[in-house]
Amino acid sequence: MSSQKILNSFLLHNNRISKRFFSTRQLTNEEVTKKRNELFGKEKARQMALVSRIEKIEVRHKGTPEECTLLMNKGLSTPFNCAMHIQELLMTRSVVALVNGQPWDMHRPLDRDCDLSFLHFKDEDPSLSNETFWRTGSFLLGYVLERAFKDKHYVELCSFPPPDVRSGSFVYDVDLKLPDWIPSTAELNCLSRLASKLQYDDVPFERLEVDASVAARIFEDNRFKSVQIPKIAAQSSTGSSVVVYRLKDHVDITRGPLVSTPQLIGRFAVAAIHSIESPDFGSLRRVQGIALPKQLPVHFWTYDILRGRASKLNTAAAIPGSLSVSPRKMIGS
Repeated sequence: MSSQKILNSFLLHNNRISKRFFSTRQLTNEEVTKKRNELFGKEKARQMALVSRIEKIEVRHKGTPEECTLLMNKGLSTPFNCAMHIQELLMTRSVVALVNGQPWDMHRPLDRDCDLSFLHFKDEDPSLSNETFWRTGSFLLGYVLERAFKDKHYVELCSFPPPDVRSGSFVYDVDLKLPDWIPSTAELNCLSRLASKLQYDDVPFERLEVDASVAARIFEDNRFKSVQIPKIAAQSSTGSSVVVYRLKDHVDITRGPLVSTPQLIGRFAVAAIHSIESPDFGSLRRVQGIALPKQLPVHFWTYDILRGRASKLNTAAAIPGSLSVSPRKMIGS
């Protein structure tokens, strides 16, 4: 055999070994985050390219400071863009919008003529704003958990239940692959700071409705969401779509809405991490948090009471994988 053939055979053998090693090596949170972020970005760019020409829609604002009608761009303009034309206060304090009476993300493009109003935490009935804030809290727990641990600990987010403010804590159930870990107060504080820092970032929550096949590619490295996606899609209005959100480079599934920006967050704490058992998924950790809006400051003594309550095991949230729980109620309803 010639020296060139020997060299080619050697390179081919090493290439096969390299591929086999790559396919079986342990995933890292950083790699998976990068891949999901890239797929989200490509799909968003693809959908934006479908807007081939600009059409005008009529947006009728209801509420303070005055009622008015705006001409906006269909599929491009958002409630936040409308607020920019009306009053700066609406931009900074609004949690979520109502479009034709339905909850709507502040940065979600408007797709038709509509009535528009804005909600905030000091409304006479703040329940929808509170639920949106609580749901966002669960989403941020996922953000924290996928960034807090070393690469050797591959974190798999399972699901979070519908917001229930009366339960005292928002929740994310997750496989940390650390069955014996009992977090100290100092470790919980470190986790809390990862989320608290976000209040200084002027970044929006981005919403994207994607086909189930796209969602499957985005979350193919998560054994829980891979199972959940077909069921979620089947219950969607189209029968085949999944709503995903992005904050910075963090992508997760929730039907929303979420608050307009993390700058609305005042205090945030990861209050406790409990062990739970799922009938379908086995041992999981229930991560519980508490947060308060920046618009509603409280005395530190009061906050400590709320945090203590949030540290107790949240039994109001359903266990993921229970047969009685629908997929919609498992993923941030």
